[in-house]
Amino acid sequence: MTSLANLGLLGNFLGMLTDSRSFLSYSRHEYFRRIMCNLIGTWVENGEYPYDKENLTEIVKGISYNNAVRYFGFDL
Repeated sequence: MTSLANLGLLGNFLGMLTDSRSFLSYSRHEYFRRIMCNLIGTWVENGEYPYDKENLTEIVKGISYNNAVRYFGFDL
């Protein structure tokens, strides 16, 4: 995620893709989201990324759900 952020592509990241047929995949996705939010929050606290709640919300929502839906063309 750090490399994507350095290249300016973090907002387009599809997030963690895995076989979601397994019940255990839910905990992996939750763990991934926590790590991602912690990383972005650390960047904001260190002044490496601006504190813009709307922009941060869109980035997190995009990585967690919206980017994958758009990429795969799901009609939800």
